[in-house]
Amino acid sequence: MLPVRDVNPTRIRPLITWLIIAGNVVVFLMTPQASPESDRFAYEHAAVACEVSSGEPVSVFEVNAGVCLDGNAAEAVFPDKQIWLSVFVSMFLHAGLAHILFNMWSLWIFGNNVEEAFGSLLFAVFYLAAGVAATIGFVVVNPTLTVPLVGASGAIAGVMGAYLVLFPRHQVMTFILYRVVAIPAVWFLGLWFLSQFLLVGDDTGVAWQAHVAGFAFGALVAAMFRRQLLARTAAGETAVYA
Repeated sequence: MLPVRDVNPTRIRPLITWLIIAGNVVVFLMTPQASPESDRFAYEHAAVACEVSSGEPVSVFEVNAGVCLDGNAAEAVFPDKQIWLSVFVSMFLHAGLAHILFNMWSLWIFGNNVEEAFGSLLFAVFYLAAGVAATIGFVVVNPTLTVPLVGASGAIAGVMGAYLVLFPRHQVMTFILYRVVAIPAVWFLGLWFLSQFLLVGDDTGVAWQAHVAGFAFGALVAAMFRRQLLARTAAGETAVYA
């Protein structure tokens, strides 16, 4: 299923959503995309589960082994790396053109309505917090992994989780089998969330754990403040769907 657009107009200009998309595009254009330069850049700037869980930069031995090594005294690859800052930097790094296009398209579809509900400033905080929650979820499941975690999908999953709670009955125009079909957001986003568990055990390189954690965080926050958030939108649950 490929989302085309949602039928959920807003009264605002989603400046933060636009800025996040622009920031991701600028960073993508400024970062190397060819290996080994891109790999080196990712290890230097992106979040690595082993580093987040241990609080120490990884060494060459750990990178080659693919896991954290207890008692490893080898020199770190990037000893001056700011590990906690890398958690935020990771949200603006992508592994290729298809990766960033799909992520930014998803944010474009769902971000404006969630931004209207939260307000621009709180939406920016919420987006970053969802990204951090997604990274933490990934690290909890993979604490010794030394592969860099890149992409905005964890934070965007948080936006999608909030959208599901706030606007479950709004329609998502979805491309399925050569045609565009209107699907209620509760079904589209619910199926997307459940589909992440189909990746369990598969070596696809997709950080499904981050998606699940980000989505759950976004849904939980939106559920806690649903009444207040809907009060900020144009018409809440009485919005026209066409």
